[in-house]
Amino acid sequence: SNWVAGLNGDWLVSRQRFFGVPIPVWYPLDSEGEPDYDHPILPAEADLPVDPAANPPAGYAEEQRGIPGGFVGDPDVLDTWATSSLSPQIAAGWRTADGTGSDPIFEKVFPMDLRPQAHDIIRTWLFATVVRSFWEHGTAPWTNAAISGFILDPERKKMSKSKGNVVTPEDVVKEHSADAVRYWAASGRLGTDAAYDIGQMKVGRRLAIKLLNASKFALGFGEPDLAPRQGLASVVTEPLDRAMLATLGKVVADATVGFENWDYTRSLDTTETFFWTFCDDYIELVKDRAHAGDPSARAALRLALSVLLRLLAPFLPYATEEVWSWWQEGSVHRATWPKAEELALGQPGDPAVLTTVGAALGAVRKAKSEAKVGMRTEVSQILIAGPAATLDKLRAGEGDLRAAGRITGEVTYAEGEELAIRDVMLVAPTP
Repeated sequence: SNWVAGLNGDWLVSRQRFFGVPIPVWYPLDSEGEPDYDHPILPAEADLPVDPAANPPAGYAEEQRGIPGGFVGDPDVLDTWATSSLSPQIAAGWRTADGTGSDPIFEKVFPMDLRPQAHDIIRTWLFATVVRSFWEHGTAPWTNAAISGFILDPERKKMSKSKGNVVTPEDVVKEHSADAVRYWAASGRLGTDAAYDIGQMKVGRRLAIKLLNASKFALGFGEPDLAPRQGLASVVTEPLDRAMLATLGKVVADATVGFENWDYTRSLDTTETFFWTFCDDYIELVKDRAHAGDPSARAALRLALSVLLRLLAPFLPYATEEVWSWWQEGSVHRATWPKAEELALGQPGDPAVLTTVGAALGAVRKAKSEAKVGMRTEVSQILIAGPAATLDKLRAGEGDLRAAGRITGEVTYAEGEELAIRDVMLVAPTP
């Protein structure tokens, strides 16, 4: 109401452009063929919408267009806000070309679910669309409006054509990939400005490439042997595999809450953090078992990959669709959103097992790096200290830790205040 009451000037409503809603007005032509702008010819409201360039006014024939004593249609279209105030209706097919009815899809999609836009046009586009919708339909045009910020240049200044600091999207997509650009865009939270950051695009490209490579590696182990009508989850028995799926179940729950609360950056961060743990720790820990044909490892890998592809699909649409096509039917973007129940096991896993065994593997890697030897160097002796509960979790995944860390000798456990790897004895490489 304040906005309406505050209007105190004229508003130019016409534009000279090809696209837009035609101004539904004709003008009679005098005996010399000049338009009489003081006596416009208006259509009846029931005849709207009408294009004066394609239809004659009532009482005239098309043959009279442009000749003395005839008529001419207004050549302009309505100003952008008058046109875009109908953008939901136009997109949904509210009126057919001849104005006689609606597209069948209109009743299904209007009012719409979401209007995405920036904060600078709340008082214009958003306001005009809401007012127009209530006038025409008696309802709001959408359920939610997602208000984004501006894109800023590296110096934190708003990008605009007048300032000459605009970057052409096509060039950026060609250089960094569509997935990388989308990943960067997803890092900007609603209501806040986002800086144009090539570094973030490079991170997104790296993530997409890692997803392709890790998926190919995980699927390369083959499918687990299953009995008829036996599901993948039924053969996941190893503690580390159960721990990974339990962790992923929490990721699904957190990512889902993020999307439901419009906090998609949280969903991306949660999923991405797990994905790198999945690649750097879990796959490394179980690859020997999976290569040997262990059904638990192979089933867990495929269950996790299916869920991860669906979690990452909104952010990396092309990479996820490519991987999905390797082993699934249809499109990942038409697949159901993952649920934690998909990963539920008869005997729930302990997420701390994956965290603890992964930390121990990291400590073994660090010891090898400090000794300036390769990661495949064998360990002939190692002492692992930590609280009793922590040591129990390590014992549950000791077989995988031995395989990944190339620990061929004795593993000694000792109680301590925190997890620590000591007395690592490395086998000298053969000359």
